[in-house]
Amino acid sequence: MGILSNIFHKIFPGSKPDAAQPATAPAPAPAAAAAPAAPAAAPQPAAAKPVTPLVDVEAILTTMQQQNSQPLNWRTSIVDLLKLLNLDSSLASRKELADELHYTGDKNDSASMNIWLHKQVMIKLSENGGKVPAELKD
Repeated sequence: MGILSNIFHKIFPGSKPDAAQPATAPAPAPAAAAAPAAPAAAPQPAAAKPVTPLVDVEAILTTMQQQNSQPLNWRTSIVDLLKLLNLDSSLASRKELADELHYTGDKNDSASMNIWLHKQVMIKLSENGGKVPAELKD
């Protein structure tokens, strides 16, 4: 299991099985598209999109922060975000996350990599059912 998956599991505890269900739903749709009944398959993806409720990532992380005794700045720091989620925040772990997210910059420039990682994680959370404020994705 990758680091990004671990982040998702911590923020969206029950979302991975839900994410697997939409992945299986499009599989029957291409089979139906191969059959003459292709028009019937078209409305199914449209109906599948509203099923996923948005999860308020900011509220979840803020609540976690309030329950944590360490002064962590998860809003701007990937290290603090990982610590808040009780995940490995070591440089090696962040480099692994950078690989998962296809970082093309210099991994030895950890400051630049960390800024990029935080932004990308927030974007990925947003793309996968998370309600993330715009300022956390910029």
